[in-house]
Amino acid sequence: MQGLDSGDLSIQVSEQPNALVCAWTGKSNDRNPQAALGPWFDGLLAAAAAKGASVTMHFDKLDHFNSSTITALIRLIQGARGKGVKLTFVYDQNLKWQRLSFDALRVFEKADRAFELVTA
Repeated sequence: MQGLDSGDLSIQVSEQPNALVCAWTGKSNDRNPQAALGPWFDGLLAAAAAKGASVTMHFDKLDHFNSSTITALIRLIQGARGKGVKLTFVYDQNLKWQRLSFDALRVFEKADRAFELVTA
């Protein structure tokens, strides 16, 4: 699976035996990040589903993302559930903006643990 470079955002992908691990760096400050992230997320989920792999997103080295990125991430969570792909977001709780942003996504965690938030 190829990574993504879009504006100030870079996502590097490493393929593990049972997981695709995505490391986000830079800033996701595009006014419409879904235009780049949506198709890339679709490909990522298709690759994970084909391998029977989970997806782990590391945001702990990311400098910033805007509110439009949250919408794209919510769509990713919904897409992962639809494809039966386990999704984990890793963030830095010591960064106030990350703590506030990711704590708001806790509403998507369910008992099935298909989506999970983890602190770095």
